[in-house]
Amino acid sequence: MSKNDITTQTINTIRFLSADGVQKANSGHPGLPMGAAAMAYALWQRHLRFNPEDPHWVNRDRFVLSAGHGSMLLYTLLHLYGYDLSLDEIKNFRQFESKTPGHPEYGITPGVETTTGPLGQGFANGVGMAIAAEYQAARFNRKGYPLYDHHIYAIVSDGDLMEGVTAEAASLAGHLQLGRLIYLYDDNGISIDGGTELSFSDDTAKRFAAYGWNVIKIEDGNDVDAVDKAISQAKEDPQPSLIVCPTHIGFGLPTKQDTSAAHGAPPGEEELAGAKKKLGWPEEPSFLIPEEVIAHCREASQRGVAEYESWKKGFASYKKEYPDLAESLERSLANDLPDGLAESVTVFPADDKGLATRASSGKVLNALASLVPEMIGGSADLTGSNKTKLEGESAFSASDRSGRYLYFGVREHGMGSIMNGMAVYGGLIPFGGTFLVFSDYMRPTIRLAAMMEKRVIYVFSHDSIGLGEDGPTHQPVEHLAALRSIPNLAVIRPGDANEVAAAWLVALERAHGPTALILSRQAVPTLDRDRFASAQGLRKGAYVLADLGEGEPQLILMASGSEVDLILNAGEKLAAEGIPVRLVSFPCWRLFAEQTEAYRSEVLPESIPARVAVEAGIAQGWERWIGAKGRFVGMDGFGASAPYKQLYQHFGITVECIVEEAKQALV
Repeated sequence: MSKNDITTQTINTIRFLSADGVQKANSGHPGLPMGAAAMAYALWQRHLRFNPEDPHWVNRDRFVLSAGHGSMLLYTLLHLYGYDLSLDEIKNFRQFESKTPGHPEYGITPGVETTTGPLGQGFANGVGMAIAAEYQAARFNRKGYPLYDHHIYAIVSDGDLMEGVTAEAASLAGHLQLGRLIYLYDDNGISIDGGTELSFSDDTAKRFAAYGWNVIKIEDGNDVDAVDKAISQAKEDPQPSLIVCPTHIGFGLPTKQDTSAAHGAPPGEEELAGAKKKLGWPEEPSFLIPEEVIAHCREASQRGVAEYESWKKGFASYKKEYPDLAESLERSLANDLPDGLAESVTVFPADDKGLATRASSGKVLNALASLVPEMIGGSADLTGSNKTKLEGESAFSASDRSGRYLYFGVREHGMGSIMNGMAVYGGLIPFGGTFLVFSDYMRPTIRLAAMMEKRVIYVFSHDSIGLGEDGPTHQPVEHLAALRSIPNLAVIRPGDANEVAAAWLVALERAHGPTALILSRQAVPTLDRDRFASAQGLRKGAYVLADLGEGEPQLILMASGSEVDLILNAGEKLAAEGIPVRLVSFPCWRLFAEQTEAYRSEVLPESIPARVAVEAGIAQGWERWIGAKGRFVGMDGFGASAPYKQLYQHFGITVECIVEEAKQALV
């Protein structure tokens, strides 16, 4: 068979294996796989470096299908090129517990690099992967040992390029000159509503050129040689590259090609049969894979296996020449932490004046980062406010790839998605800071980090009305409740400097989920731990600080963050009045919920139904912990602009109000 014949046959195999999968499921998106098959083939067959026998090889090229709705394209490629994804799984597309869910999901399917589907996320994840690759190369590569020497590829769609997160990430990628990025733009001019001219008239090439990208236009996305040549050119350019590939959505479908009808619904038996006839493909059997196509695809796989074996031999020599670096790399890739981290963290002495928890966070972060070189991160233009600066470390830039500090700019959504890309890349622990109120801009990415079970650390400062004069636009009141509702996200609001230290350790140790650290702008006292329980109780989410007064406690006062000091003072007043009280610091609901029932009952015994929770946010969710007789002291609306002490007084979050609510709870 000639080269042209096997190329055409392989591309049609990709098209129709994908379309057959969608048709059998009676659900899915056939248009993109059929239209982008040729460009995907050019990339996978002629350029992509991968080893299906070890999908986690650190020096593989990364391929991201940012337009995740076209997932059957990715599953088809993974099957044809030898990954552990059987034809039965292809036939089980979109079915319960299959390895071929409706959109690609990280951790479900071998070879899927990141969870995509929400448009723009894969694009921005790739930027994070490129930053990670540059940092790891600067850290580990040595002369003769290019441990990290690869590219990040993606197929992106019209929809991806409409999303705001893409603009944020593309702008930063151009600024940082991330030349490892090579994106193929599936420019088919169709979205769900119809032609993209309904809402999208950007000159995309000029826009990306303005971002600092190398833009290559080809005339036809079905021209494999043209795509091949463009990728080769992109590899030589120091800028990130966007290859504009005009395509036909649903290529080959007799009546649906180039229409929105090809986008998100099965083609139909008659339409699919017409496409097969039009492109010279047998109508039966479905899911046809010619043996020569498998052999052809596996040639590319074997090329990658050979490169992998060569890399492994090089790494064996590297380990002998640079044993400390090799140990650090293997440790971080295994998600293990260096020994002695807890001992490295400052123990903060008791101090009635204390520190803002954002300030103690900055101190703890620097102590830990000095021992954990895989920690890399920054802030969305709030470095001084978030206290995220790594002292003595340079900034990651186009001229310094060893820098550990990232200036994300005013790009919260982009920052979140870039951190996800760094996390799935492997071997790194990304952190990023902004005000808690702006977590709204990041919520889609936080949700995906939790879904992918990745260790991402969010430093959210200015956590309540306690930020004061900036007013209600910057005062988060509903954000704790919103974040706590995300499965697998640990939301930790520490009450003093030593709880901050414990919270950072928890965040580092949570290798299979993200953590949000919720930090105050205003100073809070550092508790006397000789008088109160150890701050290590934070590790269990909630713990008894002290039982005050004579006899068994009659009520429980519980609080998180800056309001812990308020319940301490209220508890002392109640005890002085002869009402024994239990004080509970409650920094993290999720960690507490994960404890044994025996421990939870020990902290919050059913025998004490009178409970008051105090938090400078809304009450939503606290009912789980305070029960039917419980009361809440906090916010039920937005804040105001004033000094923070005046705001606490105005909104009734005071010692006096807590004492009164406690007495009412006892009635």
